[in-house]
Amino acid sequence: MDPIFLAQQFLNGASFAMTLFLVAVGLTLIFGLMDVLNLAHGTFYLIGAYVGLSVVKTLGNFWLALVVAPVAVALLGYVVEVALIRPLYARGHLDQVLLTLGLAFVLADQARHVWGAFEEAIPAPPGLVGAVALGPLFYPKYRLFVIGFGLLAAGVLWLLVERTRWGAVIRAGVSNRTMIRNLGIDIGRIFAHTFAFGCGLAALAGVIAGPIIGVAPGLDAEILMLALIVVVTGGLGSLSGSFWGAVLIGQADTFGKALLPDFSLFFIFAVMALVLLYRPGGLLARGGP
Repeated sequence: MDPIFLAQQFLNGASFAMTLFLVAVGLTLIFGLMDVLNLAHGTFYLIGAYVGLSVVKTLGNFWLALVVAPVAVALLGYVVEVALIRPLYARGHLDQVLLTLGLAFVLADQARHVWGAFEEAIPAPPGLVGAVALGPLFYPKYRLFVIGFGLLAAGVLWLLVERTRWGAVIRAGVSNRTMIRNLGIDIGRIFAHTFAFGCGLAALAGVIAGPIIGVAPGLDAEILMLALIVVVTGGLGSLSGSFWGAVLIGQADTFGKALLPDFSLFFIFAVMALVLLYRPGGLLARGGP
């Protein structure tokens, strides 16, 4: 097989993996660390992409969209957590599933009403248009930017979750909220900020992926399914697991579509099944590095 083709598909898989990681790590923070099932996470991704598209269309500034969209969606996520999610913490996962699933439908319909039902793409910033030579391979600059951005984000997020007081409080709060409250820490405020932060990461992924994947109704359900697969494959509550799970699923999806397009989903589920067969908790279960 042509090595240039393999190298190109590997880089394509890496860029897609970094997008999946940004979505999945937000889901990991909310689902794995906060123990909240947020099935509206894909819709926050879609709304972030649409907000980013609007900013680029109106002001012509991709970098501004990269800031505005996550902040706007994080604020929306904060309101959702305080008004809707918080009263359900003591009522179990079923109520969370029903609420967030209904919220996903409502928000998706509102997005269709505001932005329409047509597929669009977010224009890449002028400095990242075109390709760069990597030996005999010419590869798009923007995809290389996505890979670098994802790696940088992974490092920053790992430091935040594993090496800061905020990350320690979240992990302790999931294990024993009563103890955290007795220490005088407002766990409700911490969880609200965490939920908002996770939603903001989904929106950031929507803007980052916009020039490659595009923006269209229905993308929320597709990205949610892939993010859930990444989280389960990597291990619930593990940021490192989300990263390596995203790498595996991103490569499986890319090579599956390139080699056997009709069976691309098979590759994804086969990878997940093999991982869970030998490691039922995922690559790195909660508490892993």
